[in-house]
Amino acid sequence: MEKHRIYIVEDDMKIASLLAETLRKYQYEVATVQCFDNIIEECTSFNPHLVLLDINLPTYDGYYWCRQLRQHTTCPILFISARSGEMDQIFALENGGDDFITKPFNYEIVLAKIRSHLRRTYGEYSARQEERTIKQGQLTLYLERMELQLKDCVIPLQKKECIILDLLMGNAPKVVTRDQLLEQLWDDQAFVDENTLNVNMTRVRKKLSDYGVLSFIETMRGAGYRFVLSAEEA
Repeated sequence: MEKHRIYIVEDDMKIASLLAETLRKYQYEVATVQCFDNIIEECTSFNPHLVLLDINLPTYDGYYWCRQLRQHTTCPILFISARSGEMDQIFALENGGDDFITKPFNYEIVLAKIRSHLRRTYGEYSARQEERTIKQGQLTLYLERMELQLKDCVIPLQKKECIILDLLMGNAPKVVTRDQLLEQLWDDQAFVDENTLNVNMTRVRKKLSDYGVLSFIETMRGAGYRFVLSAEEA
């Protein structure tokens, strides 16, 4: 049976070493970051099942690296940080993270969260028996890869972009309400500013346009949004 691989991005070498030692005792295969300028290359090479990611890192913070990692992997990313503010946790989730663990942490809690995310993603609770796709005309959305494909053009997506297109393409041509989108994009809508959804929608529209995809997201005033295919792509 294949061991689950865990990649640790932590600049406190003592914490990183203790985490790695603990995880190896539980039969996980572990790699810790070696060069903070090569996180993407190291992660891609190791191909982890889960990433533990600190926020305060040299050069760029964990939010930045989470966004970059989300262009290459859909594996669970758990933030581990001494920051404990609500906004820190919100930023972590909005930038592609799946969970947030506050330092100093109990190792049993870390292990329990790791097991939980691995079960849901790869194990007994995983609903992914085969790759899920959504097709609209000549457009195909690959949900596990977080990619949108039009003929030979492959468009990499970030996590929230993928969620938005999943809802809109999966329900097209029906309207998806703002509440439906907010519910899927953020666990706690109480902390979400009214303009946050608009900003994310603008990013998706711009990305489609930048790659020459003529489909567009139509705003239905007072109702929500819907996905509309161009004549060419239909």
